[in-house]
Amino acid sequence: MKRLPRVPVALEEGLAVACMVLLTAITTLNVVTRYLTDQSFAWTEEISVFLMVVMTLAGASAATARDRHMRIEFFYDGGSRSRRRRLKVFAACVSALLFTLLALLFGRVVADEIGFGETSMGMGVPRWWFTVFSPLLCGAIALRSAGVAWSAARALDDER
Repeated sequence: MKRLPRVPVALEEGLAVACMVLLTAITTLNVVTRYLTDQSFAWTEEISVFLMVVMTLAGASAATARDRHMRIEFFYDGGSRSRRRRLKVFAACVSALLFTLLALLFGRVVADEIGFGETSMGMGVPRWWFTVFSPLLCGAIALRSAGVAWSAARALDDER
């Protein structure tokens, strides 16, 4: 049997790690400032939420590429290799569909934020600066999922 090629996920992992480092530094700065001055930086909350969303989507993309998403092991491990491959193709297709839909919905949110000129509460900058990355990352996850489905389907065809 041909082994599936390893998918490089260094970009997603690097992005997730960078977000975590920045999130830790910003939160630590805010805690120290609050402790010393009884004041808080308002911008840290907006940046922290943005970094958490990006970190989550980058982690989801890495999990998709490695086929490490949650699944019900009773059904997955209980069958033959062919059944596991079919379930893998199905799960990857559903994941690609879900993240494509999310990319479209996030795209609409970004368009509305640009159209209505919404600004963030703490920093007063356009909100779309924070949300523009969500449809891009959801689209990347959808492409990763489609790639996993494609390679699993090809491996299924090779088995026959």
